[in-house]
Amino acid sequence: MARYTGPKVRISRRLSTNIFENEKGRQALERRPFPPGQHGRTRRRNAGSEYLAQLQEKQKAKYIYGVLERQFKKIYNEAVRLDGPSGENLLKLLEQRLDNVVYRAGWASTRPQSRQFVNHGLILVNGKRLDIPSYTVKRGDVISLSPKAAKMIVIQHNIDTLDRSLVGWLEQGDGGKEVTVRSLPERDHIDVPVRESLIVELYSK
Repeated sequence: MARYTGPKVRISRRLSTNIFENEKGRQALERRPFPPGQHGRTRRRNAGSEYLAQLQEKQKAKYIYGVLERQFKKIYNEAVRLDGPSGENLLKLLEQRLDNVVYRAGWASTRPQSRQFVNHGLILVNGKRLDIPSYTVKRGDVISLSPKAAKMIVIQHNIDTLDRSLVGWLEQGDGGKEVTVRSLPERDHIDVPVRESLIVELYSK
């Protein structure tokens, strides 16, 4: 399955969550808080089904972090092997993706934009350019903007205007153009609207 490039508002309405955390999605949910399509208001006859709830939570996590099905299953299998609750481990591993750290740092307005910055080689990890969005950051890693990125108007605009607090496991430096992974994320640091226990139930069947 290729990465989703269709209407983002449609996905947000389908899952009743502003998946891509943009203003258009927020406004769409306020106007029409039901699934898209001619029968959107009446379509969810099985809205209370256990399987549907589990599937929707998995879809939320996939779309929020921009992960494909095969990647998601691989991350889940890794989460199961780690000590601790599998659902929490899953979210922690997703949070440690390099593109998510770029988003958390406030350099990108959305996670898709942060993934684009990484793909274009605008991000340094420990002083070296890294263009792999799925790279898992580790404690002590220093993530910074490249000299080219630091001069880009769009990134400077994001730094100046985004009202996004830095999560507790990251530490800011160099005037907001560098973050250090001071610890690995805890569940309290993760504010995504996902009930991870339902994802575990889905994969446990």
